[in-house]
Amino acid sequence: MNKIEEAAEALKETKHKTTSTRNDLQFPRRFFHMSMGIFIGIIYYSFLSHQLAVSILGTAACLVYIFEQVRINYPEHAASFQIVTKYLLRAEEQLKESAGMPFVMGLLLTLLSFPKVVAVSAIFTLAIADPMSAIIGIRFGKNKIVKGKSLEGSAAFFICTFLIIILVFGFMYQNDMSLVVLLAVLVALIMSAFEMIPVRIDDNLTIPIMTGLICWFCAGFLGIQTF
Repeated sequence: MNKIEEAAEALKETKHKTTSTRNDLQFPRRFFHMSMGIFIGIIYYSFLSHQLAVSILGTAACLVYIFEQVRINYPEHAASFQIVTKYLLRAEEQLKESAGMPFVMGLLLTLLSFPKVVAVSAIFTLAIADPMSAIIGIRFGKNKIVKGKSLEGSAAFFICTFLIIILVFGFMYQNDMSLVVLLAVLVALIMSAFEMIPVRIDDNLTIPIMTGLICWFCAGFLGIQTF
């Protein structure tokens, strides 16, 4: 068997074992998404300066990109990546870039673009609201709003985003709670509507950036300090 045939066999075996799609719960993937985002948000808030956080996340983005290129361009070694492909990737990601790259790039661009309080809010929204929306929508979503989106999933996204803004702006950064509640309602409402739009760009990239933009704009409009 030559090298090309070995690669084909390796890919065939990987595809056979990895059958999860966007409509599956795939708890290991959701848990990894959530735990990594929460970890990054807490570490950034608690210990890291803006410059150090950007440097660390930039390095992580480079490593993820290299890993993805090796995984995609050397299929003959597909078996070596089984621990990742089996639990963390979907079937359609086997031969193309996974959501890992948009995820880390979304976080990096968020850190680069927004003040710390806004960036932390956007990171937690991606880490918590996005996977919770998917889990609730897949498990309990009966009332469809648009293709692939349900009222239950959107409600979960709204509630999570609302609570995140309350936590970050109200408790972590000690702002006026009456204004923070209004900010939380506005951001959660706008982002819940945005999350339902069927854009073709990976939501790991769009959600943190749009959350940051909306949060920063609304905070400025309400006179909430973000620096």
